[in-house]
Amino acid sequence: MKKAALILGIIFLILTFVGGGYVLINHGQVNAGYAVVPGIWTMICFGLYRNGKCD
Repeated sequence: MKKAALILGIIFLILTFVGGGYVLINHGQVNAGYAVVPGIWTMICFGLYRNGKCD
């Protein structure tokens, strides 16, 4: 389960940067949630990975 949290964290981190790039390409005219929502899931997954709560 710890390995799954790390893999999901990496995937969500990539999605965060892709979403941020999408918002920047569109000059901020699209919703910033494209970057924020995966960023929140990134913090959750990496938090679970670091704390070892998911064994």
